[in-house]
Amino acid sequence: MITISELASEKIKDMMEEEATPGLFLRVGVKEGGCSGFSYGMGFDDEVNDGDQRLESGGIQVVVDADSVKYLHGLVIDFKESAMGGGFTIENPNASATCGCGSSFRTATDAGKPAEAGEC
Repeated sequence: MITISELASEKIKDMMEEEATPGLFLRVGVKEGGCSGFSYGMGFDDEVNDGDQRLESGGIQVVVDADSVKYLHGLVIDFKESAMGGGFTIENPNASATCGCGSSFRTATDAGKPAEAGEC
């Protein structure tokens, strides 16, 4: 369902080690907002909720809430290095449109709820 590239996996594992909290996993989700209607959320968690789906990708345990699953099938998380540093990128085959900042999207069947003008 979600693929994490080798480089992104290395970066995530490094960040998890820095947290020094046993049992952490990567939580990935979607919420309404952003310029295009939905925005991605990604962070560490150690608590699984009812309805969450668990999976493993790139040696990382990943948890997705039930409401987000339909928007994230086929998602690819990567890490890109650049002259300004680097950061995680998300490629979502379900997105029919994305914003310029790359952190929000909409699908062909669901536009979400875009944020006010100027909020990405």
